[in-house]
Amino acid sequence: MKHIFLKKLFLVIAVIYVPLQSIAWGTQGHRIAGQIAYSYLTPKARQAIAAILGNESLARASNWADFIKSDPAYNYLSPWHYIDFDKVYTYPEMVEYLNHDNNVDAYTKLQFLISGLKKKDLSKENKLLYLRMLIHIIEDVHQPMHTAHADDKGGNDFKVNWFSNPTNLHSVWDTQLIDFQQLSYTEYATAINHSTWAQRSQWQKAPISQWLFESNQIAEKLYTEIKPGDTLNFKYNFTHIDIVNQQLLKAGVRLAGVLNQLFG
Repeated sequence: MKHIFLKKLFLVIAVIYVPLQSIAWGTQGHRIAGQIAYSYLTPKARQAIAAILGNESLARASNWADFIKSDPAYNYLSPWHYIDFDKVYTYPEMVEYLNHDNNVDAYTKLQFLISGLKKKDLSKENKLLYLRMLIHIIEDVHQPMHTAHADDKGGNDFKVNWFSNPTNLHSVWDTQLIDFQQLSYTEYATAINHSTWAQRSQWQKAPISQWLFESNQIAEKLYTEIKPGDTLNFKYNFTHIDIVNQQLLKAGVRLAGVLNQLFG
C-alpha cells in the first residue's frame, strides 16, 4: 500500500514539475526582473499600475502569463512569448526583418500591447490582460533562448544534461542556472540590482529591435559552445551566470522604462 501511494505521489509531482520546465525564465527569473522593475517605477506609475493589478505585485504579475497556460482558453497566447529566427542576422538585417514581421510573436505582440495600453477607452478587463502580458513578454525576450533558432524550438529540442539530469538548453537558461544560485527572488534582485544612471538610460533608450538583437547574439554564441548530449555543470554556471544576471537586470530596467512611459 505504501509503495502504491509513493508511486502515485511521484506521478503527481512529475505532472506538476514537467510543465514548469517550459516556463520562460522560470518563476524565479520573472519575479527577479519584476522586483527590479518595481524599484525604478515613478510614484505615478506605481499608483496607476496598482489601480490595475490591485493587490497583485509586479513580481507576481510577471508569472501570470505562464500560470494561465493551464487554461486552454488562453492557448492563443503561447506564440506571444518568443520570436524564433531561421538565420543569423546583422542588426540592420534584423531591423529590416522586424519591419516586415506580421507573424504572431513577441515582437508584434509587444507593439500591440503597448499601443493598446495607450488607449483611453481600453476596458478594465483588457487593461489587466495587456499589462500582465506586457510585463511578462518584456522579461521573456531578455532570455536568450526566447530569440533563438526556429528549427529546435528555441533550444527546447537541444537536449543536454544539467549535472546528472536530462533537460534541454532552453530549460537550463529558464530555470536551472537561476535556481542553482539558491536565492529567493528578493535576495537575487537585491544582489544584482546595481547599475549606473547612464547604463539605465542607455538600456531604456534602446528600441525593442535592439533588445532582440542582443538576446539573439547571446543565443547564437551559446549554440557554438556545446553540442547536444553534453553535460553542463559547475563550469557552465561559472562562465554564464554573469550573462544571466545582466539579462535579468536589463529586463527589469527596460520594463520599468516602458511602464514609466505608459503610466508615469
